[in-house]
Amino acid sequence: MRTTLTLDADARDLLERHMRERHVSFKQAVNDAIRAGLTRQRAPAEAPTVPRSLGRPSVPLDHALRVAAGLEDAELMRRLEQGR
Repeated sequence: MRTTLTLDADARDLLERHMRERHVSFKQAVNDAIRAGLTRQRAPAEAPTVPRSLGRPSVPLDHALRVAAGLEDAELMRRLEQGR
């Protein structure tokens, strides 16, 4: 089948790279790309997430932002002391 095809610049670049790497014609590169895209296997559905207990928290989680800020402050102080 003969047809006119208008390519975006990025698609053209990909086809040209395919042509160089595999030493194939433009026609073959386009056909390879179409076949690869249309016969691609779909990703399997994700497995359901199963909740697990992580045990009791070692820090009070009702103040998690305060704990995170304290850890960040400690890291900044460590970096300042090292001269970074």
